[in-house]
Amino acid sequence: MTTIVHDTTEAVCLCAEYNLYLKPIAKMTISVALPQLKLPGKSISNWEVMERVKAMVTPEQFSALRISKSTMDFIRFEGEVENKGVVKSLLSRLDGKSIKLSGFTDILKVRAVENKMDFPTRHDWDSFFRDAKDMNETLPGERPDTIHLEGLPCRWFSQKDSQHPDRPSEDVLTAVFQGFGQVRNVDIPMLDPYREEMLDKNFSTFSFGGHLNFESYVQYQEYCGFTKAMDTLRGMKLMLKGEDGKAVACNIKVTFDTSKHLSDSAVKRRTQERLKLQELERQREEQKRREKEEEERRKEEERKQKEQEEEEKERRREERLRKREQKLREREERRNLKRVKRRQAEEQKKLQMKIAMEERRLLLAQRNLESIRLIAELLARAKALKQQQQEKERAEREQLERQEQARQKEELARLQQLEACRRKQEEELRRVEVEKERALELQRREKELREKLLGNLLKKSGTGATRSPGAAQGQSHPVSREDSSELGASDVTPGALAQVNGVKAVEGTERQPPKSNVRSQVTEKKKKKAAAAGREERRGRGEGLKRDREERREGALMPSSLEHNTYLLEVSPKPD
Repeated sequence: MTTIVHDTTEAVCLCAEYNLYLKPIAKMTISVALPQLKLPGKSISNWEVMERVKAMVTPEQFSALRISKSTMDFIRFEGEVENKGVVKSLLSRLDGKSIKLSGFTDILKVRAVENKMDFPTRHDWDSFFRDAKDMNETLPGERPDTIHLEGLPCRWFSQKDSQHPDRPSEDVLTAVFQGFGQVRNVDIPMLDPYREEMLDKNFSTFSFGGHLNFESYVQYQEYCGFTKAMDTLRGMKLMLKGEDGKAVACNIKVTFDTSKHLSDSAVKRRTQERLKLQELERQREEQKRREKEEEERRKEEERKQKEQEEEEKERRREERLRKREQKLREREERRNLKRVKRRQAEEQKKLQMKIAMEERRLLLAQRNLESIRLIAELLARAKALKQQQQEKERAEREQLERQEQARQKEELARLQQLEACRRKQEEELRRVEVEKERALELQRREKELREKLLGNLLKKSGTGATRSPGAAQGQSHPVSREDSSELGASDVTPGALAQVNGVKAVEGTERQPPKSNVRSQVTEKKKKKAAAAGREERRGRGEGLKRDREERREGALMPSSLEHNTYLLEVSPKPD
């Protein structure tokens, strides 16, 4: 990421030809201890703390200030300034100071230290190459002589007036780093189109407009050039100064090569791999060329075949057109002949039609005259027939009205007769009920007298009944069902019952049947007659209702009095 540089006083020239400089990195780490949050829902704003830190260093300013880590206990900022000499003054203003936030009673402690640079030292590469078993310090690339650079901007290392400004150049890279010592070899992996297909496949090759930064390897001829370059690049970032005086800087990563990237064996292996890939690519291109030629030959054959087919189709189409034209000419000749014949026939037909029309007009005039006479006669007859029909309908209507009045009178008389019959039946029923009540009353009195008589007889002949039960039984007769039930219930002696029953039986044989039996027989006969009369009445009433429905269906309306009487008969109580 590039940043704008306002102060270039500390910049060191790297390559004046390409306006490249080295500028010291001035970074510091600021830690702010957060208080313990006691109230729920309350929080501390990182942005507010950052603004307070910026306010503490005024009038100086950070060129970049970002949050590197944020927890519940502290917030860690990483700040960068433009000049290395300003770092100490900023550390004195920040380290050990405190911040008071609005809404919090506790103060926030601030600690600030200068960043330690993560850059390899001479001891690091000496110990690495000394302890590495697969390294031979007598061979180039297997000793500390190669620098690995990452994050170099592509545009800064491109050729001037180049067609591809985003493509870095190995010549520019060599010229820039030649100032530290003689450069033996350089390598920019992204410029090799076959690098991705090689065994390692760890490099990003060049694609137009696809990358902003690139990585590279710079191998020095002498060890002193390597050490001078490493010492110079330690703690530095790369700066480009434009012709207008404006400058931008970017951070780059510098390490020593540990993969023997520019060793003779690695270079030879990549060369062989490149040759193989080129051969494969040539073979692929040859295969593609042969396939393309085969495809073109096949297409040419298809084209010729299509042309032949098109020619055959065209020949057939012309043949069809010729036959069709011939048929059309023949059809036109036939049509012309038919048209001449049709015209002659039409002229003959028109002449005949004129003659027929004149004859028809004469016939129509005669028929019109006859029809006028016939219509006049028919109208006269229809008028007379209509008058007769109207008189007949009037007579029939009067006759129907008289019949309807007679039927209504008969119905009214029948209803009156039925009403009188019903009243007679009701009177008969009331009389029968009175007779029934009177018979029941006489039976009740007879029962009471019999009970009294039995009680007196039992008192007088209590002893005599126990002495001669056999004689009393010989003279006795069967008692009635009612008396036997009463005597059984009262535990009466058999002799007294026999005497009483004997006396009653003898008297009953000499006299006539009791009045209650005669009355019950009369009542039953009357009930039968009343039931028969009721059935006849209901049957007649049903037939009358059926006739009324038929008359209503035919459109005849009954008088309101007749409907009222019919309703009274329907709702009146039916006799038993």
